[in-house]
Amino acid sequence: MSGAKTGLDGALDPGVGEGGMLAGEVDPPLGGRVYTEQLGLEVRTDMNMEGGFRWLTVGPPSQPDLQIILLEPRGGPMLDDAAARQIRALLEKGILGAGVFETDDCRATYDELRQRGVEFVAPPAERFYGIEAIFKDGVGNWFSLTERSKESSASR
Repeated sequence: MSGAKTGLDGALDPGVGEGGMLAGEVDPPLGGRVYTEQLGLEVRTDMNMEGGFRWLTVGPPSQPDLQIILLEPRGGPMLDDAAARQIRALLEKGILGAGVFETDDCRATYDELRQRGVEFVAPPAERFYGIEAIFKDGVGNWFSLTERSKESSASR
């Protein structure tokens, strides 16, 4: 495993380079625009492959080693057709939670992203771990936008 580090205790500490996320549609204008124009992520890889499969990755400019893979659920080597239909149905309902975007100022980032057209389902609110707002990506996923509290950040 290239890029893996060894921690102080000698345990393997692999880095995460890519993480997958299911998206109902990854083609612009919807999928591409949400992640690039609205969230400010940059396209890292955009390849069309055999059988109509598209390999699209995006990532934050400040984290060049992190790539988020936007996967369209379709039948193929990873999913059969029935499973792909079930996942598309969940995406259409907008009930898949995909992850957390961290920020130093949740309220300011919330205001900026709303101005860019990001759809929020919950405004910034105080939580035990910090301040959190919830937004949708427009293709079936929801995310937490989180400003971690000093106590929560110190325990990491």
